[in-house]
Amino acid sequence: MIYGLSTIIARLVNFILTPLFSRKLSTAVFGIFTTMYSYASLLNALLAFGMETTFFRYIQKKEDNKQAVYNNTFLIILAISLCFLLLVLLFKQEIAHFMNISDPDLSRYITYFALILVLDAIAVIPFAKIRADGRPLRYGMIKLFNIFIFVSSNLFFIVFIPWAIKTDLSIAPYFSTWYHSQWVGYVFLSNLIASAVTLLLMIPELLKLKLRFNGPLAREMFSYSFPILIANFSFIINENLDKVFLGQLLPDDIAETQVGIYGLSAKLAVFLSIFIQAFRLGAEPFFFSQAKEKNSGQTYAIIMDYFVIAMAIGMFGLVANIEILKYFIAGSSLTTSMENWKGLSIVPILLLGYIFLGVYMSLSIWYKLSDQTKYGLYISGTGAIVTIVLNLVFIPSYGFIASAWITMITYACMMILSYVLGQKNYPIPYHTFKNLTYIVCAIILSWLSFYVFGRNLIIGNGLLLLFLIGIYLKEGPQLKQLLGYKRR
Repeated sequence: MIYGLSTIIARLVNFILTPLFSRKLSTAVFGIFTTMYSYASLLNALLAFGMETTFFRYIQKKEDNKQAVYNNTFLIILAISLCFLLLVLLFKQEIAHFMNISDPDLSRYITYFALILVLDAIAVIPFAKIRADGRPLRYGMIKLFNIFIFVSSNLFFIVFIPWAIKTDLSIAPYFSTWYHSQWVGYVFLSNLIASAVTLLLMIPELLKLKLRFNGPLAREMFSYSFPILIANFSFIINENLDKVFLGQLLPDDIAETQVGIYGLSAKLAVFLSIFIQAFRLGAEPFFFSQAKEKNSGQTYAIIMDYFVIAMAIGMFGLVANIEILKYFIAGSSLTTSMENWKGLSIVPILLLGYIFLGVYMSLSIWYKLSDQTKYGLYISGTGAIVTIVLNLVFIPSYGFIASAWITMITYACMMILSYVLGQKNYPIPYHTFKNLTYIVCAIILSWLSFYVFGRNLIIGNGLLLLFLIGIYLKEGPQLKQLLGYKRR
């Protein structure tokens, strides 16, 4: 719960910045913002090299040599990150040309992001160690301080400085000499500052490292982590490549605006994404710790039940209140707001995709527990192929609408494939029919609220209340029994 709370608070505060960005930056400039973070997500997976999951697995397998696991995973990421930084700095002009973004400061953005990615990668294993040591409060406080620095820096650059110049404060002449209005680079610079401060806060964990590399252990870890790397990279492709394709495949005069609309609309689905990420942070170490228990399969099935219920409620709750949430992506004028709201119709589709993603992430524990990580590669690789092929075919004709549908279809394929392979190789007694019933109910209710009743807030929330009552009547007795058992 603490892991989840820290993640939710951090992402919600970040979400609150969306109205600031949508009002202070044009839709096209926000498209640059979306594209840069999409590329960064792709590279994050590469730099982490699957070592976070490998760390959790090997501290269970090598309980007598946890320090070597910590040292190896950190040193591997450090070496990869420094090589990456050198290559980016040497070839940033060529990278800028490839990205096809019409901004004269693009090479500077690339430098910022290279440094951000390296700092964040170096922090991956220290963060994993904090989780493995059972210190969620420290984990949460560092994460929250990171977002505090990010928000404060953005407010300083995007709000305070323009206000100081406008009101002619005594320091205004100094700001006027270098400040550029509507420069998206201030967002990236804020991120860089936050990442640097975060790494400084983790000095106690860094001091526990011993710069000793265990070659035989590293080879064993690589054989486990490489399929995870490819699987994670494929997953990030599924999550972000559509935004990259929008910028590359659409005509130059509409590409950045389309990416901006898609990125803003995706922000409205972020709440479900937050919940899934928070679940993963707490669940992954727990799943590993429960693997040797006699009734672990039943435990995983029960967790899946309530995870699906929570996601179904989250999906319909967001759709039912989309008429309120849309003001988080309003622009500085009615015209800009109307342009930003063109993407509202994709929000239910993206939310359904996140449900499929959440189920897939919960299902994927089977190949991690059974050391069959190659299946993660196969599943995510299949998803990546679906994403690439369908985006290439449909984006030129349908734009960001195609991207949303393809995202949902990809996650559905991955979920089904993981379930079928998992039940064959590592059977877990999931309550499949019940889980599908809740998902279908959420889909039907969302369709009624959004399309049939025209996003009416009263009707939508009335249906949400009925949905909650139905869930309580169905699940209440079992949940009370479960909680009562735990209390005894």
